[in-house]
Amino acid sequence: MFTLFLQAFLIIFILVTLLWVFSVIITNVSIVDVFWGMGFVIVNAFYITYSGDFFTRKLLLLVLVSLWGLRLSIYLGWRNIGKGEDFRYQEFRKNYGPERYWWFSYFQVFLLQGALILFVSLPLLAANSNTVSDGLTWIDYLGILVFIIGFIFEAGGDYQLAKFKQNTFNKGKVLNTGFWKYTRHPNYFGDATVWFSFGIFSIAAGSYWPVIGSIAMCLIIIKVSGVSLLEKSLKDTKPQYQEYIKKTSAFLPWIPKK
Repeated sequence: MFTLFLQAFLIIFILVTLLWVFSVIITNVSIVDVFWGMGFVIVNAFYITYSGDFFTRKLLLLVLVSLWGLRLSIYLGWRNIGKGEDFRYQEFRKNYGPERYWWFSYFQVFLLQGALILFVSLPLLAANSNTVSDGLTWIDYLGILVFIIGFIFEAGGDYQLAKFKQNTFNKGKVLNTGFWKYTRHPNYFGDATVWFSFGIFSIAAGSYWPVIGSIAMCLIIIKVSGVSLLEKSLKDTKPQYQEYIKKTSAFLPWIPKK
């Protein structure tokens, strides 16, 4: 298991380095966000290929992780076409200075994201490495159910938001229908739920401590790059968002307040 992790580390290190070089050429760090989902697809496929026989749980994980990761990368790639660098990276570039940020971004963004991919993917490593027999248990079926719930919220939330933004009449307004009626961040809730499902598959394989990868993903989403960062931006740019906050649950779906 440790040898697999080290080999995956080398693969991700090479990939994020090449990605960084490309970002310097095009002066756009945002491409790292598109790689995020694809990075998990790559390491999971590596874990499956080099961890022994292709048992049912491992093949199931290949399908689920690929479905989640490819959808996310394709969606972010489509969303970012023609929009330039994300405002977060523009702010970093401004604060550190263009003459410095080109190399500083390698450590601050690319190596950091590569390390997070490896750490968060610990449940996938454990589920693949510790699966030594065929067949599924009731815990696996629980994992499938949790994945479906999370994927529906994440993909459905992204789709509803994309449709909302396509209508120019909605510019400056707050989306508060569909999944967005019950949580202010259905896509982030769905993302965290998907990763808890991967933790469940790790437990099904008899490995418990790697679930910290799923917990780390949830903390990243809520406290670092997801909910908290977006909430701050929306409060400053959309006056209606304060009213939306009073009525709608921040993360976990819940009945809106009157």
